Amino acid sequence: MELLKNSAGGSRQAAVCHPEQPGPLLKWDSRKVLLMTLMMSLFLASCQNDADKPKHVDLPVDPVQTVPTPDFNADSAFQFVKKQVDFGPRVPNSDAHAKCASWLEQKFKSYKADVIIQQGEAKAFDGTVLKMKNIIAQWNTAKQNRILLTAHWDTRPFADQDKTDVNKPIDGANDGGSGVAVLLEIGRQFAASQPNIGVDIILFDAEDYGQPDGGMQQQQTNSYCLGSQYWATNKHKQDYAPRFAINLDMVGAPNATFTMEGVSMQYASHVVKKVWDTALRIGYSSYFVYEQTNPITDDHYYINTLTDIPAINIIHYDPATKYHFPSVWHTHNDNIHNIDPKTLKAVGQTLLEVVYGTN
Repeated sequence: MELLKNSAGGSRQAAVCHPEQPGPLLKWDSRKVLLMTLMMSLFLASCQNDADKPKHVDLPVDPVQTVPTPDFNADSAFQFVKKQVDFGPRVPNSDAHAKCASWLEQKFKSYKADVIIQQGEAKAFDGTVLKMKNIIAQWNTAKQNRILLTAHWDTRPFADQDKTDVNKPIDGANDGGSGVAVLLEIGRQFAASQPNIGVDIILFDAEDYGQPDGGMQQQQTNSYCLGSQYWATNKHKQDYAPRFAINLDMVGAPNATFTMEGVSMQYASHVVKKVWDTALRIGYSSYFVYEQTNPITDDHYYINTLTDIPAINIIHYDPATKYHFPSVWHTHNDNIHNIDPKTLKAVGQTLLEVVYGTN
């Protein structure tokens, strides 16, 4: 290899590099080798550092876990109706009423609920002072996202729609007992598999001590649903605000039909749609009928009008009777023989689907 340069006289000479006499070319090559060696060392060090660094791995993100809907046990619910009836009529101030209250409290506690007994007094239409107990069971109490399920657990002190023994109290297997039984079975399911949301069950007292129609006395307003009226103005927790409430009343008769009742549609039509659509989806549309009917004054009425909680009523509607209630309503035929586990199943399974399907 030659390196050409200019001489002093302007002529050009060839400078030849010999091995025994290193020249400029050999000196340039050593620098190049040194530089390449340094670069290689840096590269290897970099690779080693990268190898030491933990590699980022995209871990799978767990989806939001949904709790499978339990199977509502209709036979269990039927036994809960029978147990209540076996106490006798659960009329406020009676021995049967006190014994049943204690049993209900212990049942809910056995189902891992936090239980509150709200005690109070209310004056009935005839001046009787009723010692009430609203029984409140709570699950997932730390959750703000909640729903409320209700029914009344007392029974009628007289059979004003019957032809005989009108002054004697009734068994109330359907009117009172059926709604309580459905909610007890739902509570039993919560003990085994709690839903994602908070749920409260309230069993209202003194619902069925209202003034009978007719008679010589002037008709009084608000004589029914004394327990729910008391609770609505004395809620068990300050600022208690569930997303919605569902009340059950007379939900155990054979071949019962439940229509879209007027008060429910006025205050909570979206909840009605949710429940009825759920019943349709799981095969109970023969029970839950898409027909709007007249408003009824029931516990849900006072929840709607005295609180800000949208509430609906699932209640038996019979177009063939005078008051559009079941034919055994407020008679001594409201007994265990007129309770059908199939109806309890339709209502209970629908409610479970609503609860476990709400996030």
